[in-house]
Amino acid sequence: MKNNKDDRTDNVDRIQCNIDNTIQNVRLANDVIEKTSDEKMKKTLESKNQLREEALAGMKKEIKEEAMAKENNYK
Repeated sequence: MKNNKDDRTDNVDRIQCNIDNTIQNVRLANDVIEKTSDEKMKKTLESKNQLREEALAGMKKEIKEEAMAKENNYK
């Protein structure tokens, strides 16, 4: 059985796409929070946005690490 080579060349692009999608989801959730009177939904969306913000922090750290690895030719 052959091992697949670890191809990290698209990691920065993939992570950036995930960051962009997460930011869009935060904005959409904020729009719903502003427009709804359902307190349960507001709390649920606020909780989800908190998790998204934490995930964004991790993705931003990861993209910096991947960008540095790419500059160093993944050595």
